[in-house]
Order: sequence, then C-alpha cells, then structure tokens
Amino acid sequence: DVQLQASGGGLVQAGGSLRLSCAASGFTFDDYAIGWFRQAPGKEREGVSSISNSDGSTYYADSVKGRFTISSDNAKNTVYLQMNNLKPEDTAVYYCAALERGWTVVASLAQYEYESWGQGTEVTVSS
Repeated sequence: DVQLQASGGGLVQAGGSLRLSCAASGFTFDDYAIGWFRQAPGKEREGVSSISNSDGSTYYADSVKGRFTISSDNAKNTVYLQMNNLKPEDTAVYYCAALERGWTVVASLAQYEYESWGQGTEVTVSS
C-alpha cells in the first residue's frame, strides 16, 4: 500500500513562504503522480498542484500559478510544494495524494483519480 506523510505546515504572515513535503512509499508501479490538495474551513477540498513521476509533467491551479512550485526528489521519494507570496486565502489543511498506474501518468488535479491520501498539514496565513 502507498503511504504518504505530509509535513511543513505552520503559521506565516502574508507575503511569506513555506515549503511542504510529502514523503511517499509503497508504490507498486514506476508510473505515478503526487498531488497537493487543500481544504479551507467551510469549503470543499480543491486541487493545488501535481507532478508526474512518469513524464515530469506538472499542473497548477490558477490560484497558485506563479507563486507555488512543485518538485520531486526521486532519491528521497519526496515531493515538495514551495509556497511563496502566501495570501490569507491560502489558509487551509493541505493534503498530498497519490495515483499510480501501470502506464504513463500525466499530472492531474482530478481528485477522483487519487487512491491514496496522506494526513493533512495545516497552513495558516495571517494578514
């Protein structure tokens, strides 16, 4: 089974930065994608960014383009989400999730495709 461990959340002032980490293990196939999702209080969970281990593709939600950068360290089986110029509306619990296939995977923010989810890490951005 795929296991995911998210970390790196915290309290930061608007305009500040945080880096989230998602340590992943237990993949059966080499073709997988890791996605970051977030859920703010009273709101539905939404996709933030994803990265494919298959083809290196990345995907960003419009709300974070130009501010967030997703990357991976395959040697450490860890995916990072560098979040810069944080805004109060970025406040949420952030989750990492994984989908794996026996074929090439393209980065996606379609939540229904993700089978494995880690626990959340809370990000609070103060104004």
